[in-house]
Amino acid sequence: MRMSGRSLPASMLLTIRDRRMRKANAAAHKATAATGTLVASYNVHKCIGVDRKFDPERTSRVIREIDPDVIALQEADNRFGDRDGLLDLPRLERETGLVPVPISATGKGHGWHGNVLLFKKGVVRDVHQIRLPGLEPRGAVVAEIELNGSETLRIIAAHLGLLRHSRSQQARVVLDLMSSPDEKPTLLLGDLNEWRLGNRSALNTLHATFGPQPPAVPTFPSNLPLLALDRIMTNRHGMIAAVEAHDTPLSRVASDHLPLTAFVRL
Repeated sequence: MRMSGRSLPASMLLTIRDRRMRKANAAAHKATAATGTLVASYNVHKCIGVDRKFDPERTSRVIREIDPDVIALQEADNRFGDRDGLLDLPRLERETGLVPVPISATGKGHGWHGNVLLFKKGVVRDVHQIRLPGLEPRGAVVAEIELNGSETLRIIAAHLGLLRHSRSQQARVVLDLMSSPDEKPTLLLGDLNEWRLGNRSALNTLHATFGPQPPAVPTFPSNLPLLALDRIMTNRHGMIAAVEAHDTPLSRVASDHLPLTAFVRL
């Protein structure tokens, strides 16, 4: 198997070599770019850590560490049965001010196909639940939120599939939500499950509207991040800055993904 002209092991070695440099520069970059709205995407892996322990409280502590203004969670519900929600959302609201974007869903789940979108201050103007095609049950939450009295921001919180063909179909559905690249500011947050580059990547489909993005940041696996599966993308050049993984002792064990964060300038 090859990726970007190098063998996968060679690419992994480069990632490991560069990880210390990225972490050493992260604080300086954050200090210069840390203005605006802090957004995050976090695949919580059904609150099961790399130690195989089910610990929703630990997941909530990671979210409190991040202290985001907006966060998209993936795998926050049980996958089968009633899709019960796994987090104590009322307690999370008391401790962080984060409230879930309301959706009309059956059962006891937090969100739509495990996708939960939470925000601190703002007014929800519109919400849609989108079923994504593919063999696995996948979905997206699309919300238009007026954050802090500023311009209305469209946020797409999505979790794409594990199969390449499904991801390509799902990326096209995401683009169908947007009639043109110059419409209202839009953020795409989520686990896109895509580490490939080149013609085989589903990201190529998204580039048509979202355009060039900041360099990809590895978030998986959490204890030694090698693959950039999680993404924060926008259709506005220069709207996002300081994209980085939230890499702490707690986040390395709480899920198999690290959270991804960025600052958004509206």
